Amino acid sequence: MFFPDSPDWTQRCEALVQRLIGRFSPEGLDPAAFGLVALREGASPAGFAHRGDWRCYPCSLVKAFHLVHVLNRIEAGAIAEHDDLIRAMHDMITWSSNTATNYIIDLITGTTGDTLLDPAEFAEWRDRREGLNRFFLALGWGEFAGCNITQKLMDDTRYGREAQYAGRDGHYLNALTPLAAARLFSELFTGAVPLSDGARARAQAHLLRDRASENAALPHFQVADYLGGGMPPEATIWSKAGRNSWTGDPRASYYKHDLIRVAMPGQAPVTLCLMTQGKTICEDRPDLFPQIGAEIAAALLD
Repeated sequence: MFFPDSPDWTQRCEALVQRLIGRFSPEGLDPAAFGLVALREGASPAGFAHRGDWRCYPCSLVKAFHLVHVLNRIEAGAIAEHDDLIRAMHDMITWSSNTATNYIIDLITGTTGDTLLDPAEFAEWRDRREGLNRFFLALGWGEFAGCNITQKLMDDTRYGREAQYAGRDGHYLNALTPLAAARLFSELFTGAVPLSDGARARAQAHLLRDRASENAALPHFQVADYLGGGMPPEATIWSKAGRNSWTGDPRASYYKHDLIRVAMPGQAPVTLCLMTQGKTICEDRPDLFPQIGAEIAAALLD
């Protein structure tokens, strides 16, 4: 693991997991379809993972990865910053816009998604798109091995070269684990990401969630109906969440996730990644994630 172990932190987190299962499994939290990672920063850093290697469809958590990647490409001079790109970075994170994300993917990789390609053209296209994975694999993060963030964000079935790439059977859809997502936030805030201090601060600013904002209650802001909705009002939070209802493909349907860093005044920040699957928790009970957030806050934020 990329984080140090602590018997006390492990004990607290294990007790939390049992409380979550005991309280919420009758209400829609499937014990076989959720993973949780909890990382404590500060003078006594520690980490914990429950099913942290659960590999599943990541919804919009991939957008935090694309934010880091595109800022790196801007700094390297590979992409010229322009008004639409600035707007797309904002909308990708603040409103979780799929359209904005796909625009950024096209800019990073020099690809577009459209009609079918012949085998030679498709091989070149696929190699360019695979650069999204290669960027993070090159960092040597073991947690990212076996993950995939190369597919565009779709609301339903894919067509043309996007279907060609994901596979007609969907075998190559995006996939992350709670550990891989938590590693990204850990490195962005306390470790090493391939960004200057200025670009790192810029990424963090995009992820900061102002719960006093007039937009905070809107569903696409992804705070009120997620873990952030259960965090104490004095907490500062940074997050990227995601949710998929029915997409036409059961492998990419009914997932709800949150990747969040919570800082209480005078206390060490805690990064959490909760990934879940199930129609009830994803669609029927939007109140469950805030309730889980409140349980986590009571157990770990002190």
